[in-house]
Amino acid sequence: MTSSAGRDLTPGTWTIDPVHSSITFSVRHLMVGKVRGRFGDFSGAITVPENGTPSMTATIAVGSVDTGNPTRDEHLRAPDVFDADEFPTATLGSVDMHGTGQHDWVLIIDVTLRGITKRLPLAVSFLGVSPGMGHGEVAGFEGEIKLKRSDFGVLTDTPVLAGGGPMLGDTVDVTVSLEAVKAPPAPTG
Repeated sequence: MTSSAGRDLTPGTWTIDPVHSSITFSVRHLMVGKVRGRFGDFSGAITVPENGTPSMTATIAVGSVDTGNPTRDEHLRAPDVFDADEFPTATLGSVDMHGTGQHDWVLIIDVTLRGITKRLPLAVSFLGVSPGMGHGEVAGFEGEIKLKRSDFGVLTDTPVLAGGGPMLGDTVDVTVSLEAVKAPPAPTG
């Protein structure tokens, strides 16, 4: 992978920096608006081998959901949505990757939520590599995945509005904005 600045994403493990990264989502509400939220607790890594296909893994604590409404957030943790007590984490793991442009890729990922795994495409843009602030190089990525909540057993009995149409859309847009840090090599000698 090469960034727009001409810097390579060098082999090694790049750890996702949760302080400078975000995982957000939006879903249609009442057919006219969107509910938006984020997850505050997640971790992961991007592994770039010397030869071969880079891979990505991430773990999200679903109980860290935040939509700005504590009552709604508590409902999202409940058994009919994330079931955070029974399934406290969602995971993403890439299984393949192919390029779609000079700095764009599609990762084929396995998404596991509520104990159900689905294979989905994650469109990713590589934003480049910075030398960082003395703690290792930093790489930037942005991506989006569309998933269907019904595929994961989330709110399968959603009410229908009086005028027709669902109260809540089935498609959830998930956006990942990541900074990943590559630790500098350990000193020798």
